[in-house]
Amino acid sequence: MAPVAQVEEWADECASVVDIEQALVGLRFRPGREDRQLRTSVLTHLAWVPVEWQAAATETLSGLAERHPSRTLLLFPQPEDDDGLAARVLLECHHLQGTERSVCNEVVELRLRGRRAEAPATIVLPLLLPDLPVFLRWRGRPDFGSPVFEQLLGVVDRLVVDSAEWPDLSESYARLATVFDRAAVSDIAWRRTLQWRRVLAAAWPERPDRLTGPPAETSLVAGWLRARAGIEVDVERADELPVGNGDRDQSDLLSEELDVFGREPVYEAAVAAAASSADRL
Repeated sequence: MAPVAQVEEWADECASVVDIEQALVGLRFRPGREDRQLRTSVLTHLAWVPVEWQAAATETLSGLAERHPSRTLLLFPQPEDDDGLAARVLLECHHLQGTERSVCNEVVELRLRGRRAEAPATIVLPLLLPDLPVFLRWRGRPDFGSPVFEQLLGVVDRLVVDSAEWPDLSESYARLATVFDRAAVSDIAWRRTLQWRRVLAAAWPERPDRLTGPPAETSLVAGWLRARAGIEVDVERADELPVGNGDRDQSDLLSEELDVFGREPVYEAAVAAAASSADRL
């Protein structure tokens, strides 16, 4: 049964966590609606989205559709504004053709203004779905060690990043490696290299002398070769991956990461190795 999307918006702007909770209840339990909805949420999905990433994050979220029924909390920091909280609550329902049932996602857009942007965990914690994993997608380079990053890391099970969004790979990989014992980590750049790594593994014991590709992906593959096989290779920058489709849809890539729950030791070893080689690109 194919789902058909229908979005219903809570019209009033929420100014407190209590307002948000009441809005969620109101959307879920309007008369005549509750018997037709399937509450199948499998996680709470947080996204920390600085202003320069808001358009991309919204587009990625819309592409997730019904694949991961969840409560999504989009955190839009606005530290330059006056103190305050403004939220918009959406219920996105995907009707199952041939039935009167629908699968629904809850989306809360939270604009954290002024000092509110310094304490996101106090707002997030009451809105987490109980007894379900919590994922955090951090757009851009995480502000490693900052109070905001430490707060959010303390409430999530998995951190999802895309190191292709980072300008300083060597230092950033070294900082990322310090997170591994505190939360599982996914990297969308690593996901893009899957087909490339398969081709290299299939050609073994032949091995390349040089890797050419985008900085993040190439650094991770070079780190993987060093960590797994003790191989040192030269790296060279290029715009496209040599193997696979580097332009895969961001929603598809994020969806795959939301299916991963445990730690990834092969990736972690690749990051540790890449920390000392990424600056060569």
